[in-house]
Amino acid sequence: MKYLTNKSKYLFLLLSALSIPSIFAQEKGLDQQIDEAFKPFSDTISNIIFFEILGTPFVLILLVGSALFFTIYFGFVNIRRFPTAINVVRGKYDELDEGHGGKKSGGDGDEGEVTHFQALATAVSGTVGNGNIAGVALAIALGGPGATFWMVICGLLGMSSKFVECTLGVQYRDVGEDGTIYGGPMYYISKGLKERGFTTLGKVAAIFFAIFCIGGSFGGGNAAQSNQATIVLKDLMNLQSTAAGFWIGIVLAILVGIIIIGGIKRIAQVTEKVVPFMAVMYVVACLYIIFSNYTLIDDAFSMIFREAFNPTAIGVGSFIGVLLVGFKRAAFSNEAGAGSASIAHSAVKTKYSASEGLVALLEPFIDTVVICTMTALVIIIFNFGGAFQYGGEGAVMIDGISYEGAGITSMAFAQYIPYSNIFLTIAVVLFAVSTMISWSYYGLQSWKYLFGRGQAADLAYKLLFLTFVIIGASASMNSIWAFSDAMIFAMVFPNMVGLFFLFPVVKKELNRYLKAIRTIED
Repeated sequence: MKYLTNKSKYLFLLLSALSIPSIFAQEKGLDQQIDEAFKPFSDTISNIIFFEILGTPFVLILLVGSALFFTIYFGFVNIRRFPTAINVVRGKYDELDEGHGGKKSGGDGDEGEVTHFQALATAVSGTVGNGNIAGVALAIALGGPGATFWMVICGLLGMSSKFVECTLGVQYRDVGEDGTIYGGPMYYISKGLKERGFTTLGKVAAIFFAIFCIGGSFGGGNAAQSNQATIVLKDLMNLQSTAAGFWIGIVLAILVGIIIIGGIKRIAQVTEKVVPFMAVMYVVACLYIIFSNYTLIDDAFSMIFREAFNPTAIGVGSFIGVLLVGFKRAAFSNEAGAGSASIAHSAVKTKYSASEGLVALLEPFIDTVVICTMTALVIIIFNFGGAFQYGGEGAVMIDGISYEGAGITSMAFAQYIPYSNIFLTIAVVLFAVSTMISWSYYGLQSWKYLFGRGQAADLAYKLLFLTFVIIGASASMNSIWAFSDAMIFAMVFPNMVGLFFLFPVVKKELNRYLKAIRTIED
């Protein structure tokens, strides 16, 4: 009876949340009503998280400074161990896990639920998304071409942070009686700090991380994705209805809901097929445009380097301004330092935690160094003929019409590829859905950490998550991305508590894994 009562309470609260728009004046469109209700909350959260020290958001200083420290401390693991990471994903060292459950890594006998490749695909699907399409366009609209340079630098440094947090995710994971894996920063923060005598600090930091991760799953991993998918769908179908976003959100929520019911195994099965397909298709389209304009490639790179230090875009004001735009958009895109990816990587079948840390360092490279750079080159090449003018507030003017986010990238594609609006719409929607289903897993793991592992709690989270799909599709880009940025970056604070206490553990595990590799190579 208690179970049913709690479940009924969850359902009542969530159904009430879905009906909130109806309380507003009916002369306003439904999308506008939702946006006006959401914007004050979004602005407040953003102002709290992005507090400044000497004119710079402290969270960015913490994020980039930490990434630089880990890069140096681990001997440039992001570069020196890159080939090893490729070999781990290829399965070259799977025999190291023989005898663990009686099967090789990836076999059903291992402690874990997914393979190295599936874990990578799931985590990449959580990072390779509309941050690569809309986020890059937003970076260039705000900071000009120079923002691309700082995005790449942040991506390279972020590889080291990702290595540290994902190694810890496997090292301190929990394994349920049924073999289900529970992992991520909330576990390595609480367990790791307890080992070092800081039990209370670990518990508090883990709780804050879980709260922020749930917010991140509602924001950057959800609402921001449905927002961009809605923008391109409305443009493609020329939808003018003031409730178009709401109804698109309903359809997306149903689609995502069908997938996330299956848990990490279902998510991994979907992402390992969808992510490589959509990534390859998108990269091929970018390469076609880039090499069709090969004479402009050197000019584009020259502009990126020049404007990284001497920006001319409206709004950034200075070198520091463009640097911050690039770092902010890169960190949002690849989430290195936020700790989210370690939740997916913790489910891998392996007995060497550092093996998965090495796999994880590939994510920022794929996401930011490769895909974000390609998107940026397409947009910069498109603008060489003066195709758009900076309009401020993250928008540009093309033929007298204001475009923002994915709409800018869509116009750049349309210049060179016939019917590319259809292709890019499909890509944006696939990126959005794959990101949402991966982040639903991240958020649900954090939710379980706070509220337990019962079915009623699961249902409550999933309904709330699907509600934010609708909010993201309905509200404005500025409101949604302000909230999304804030929640993703909020995760950095408690996560860094864990990383700075536990990075010596990562060093020990890396040496243990490299020693094991040498035994089979000699």
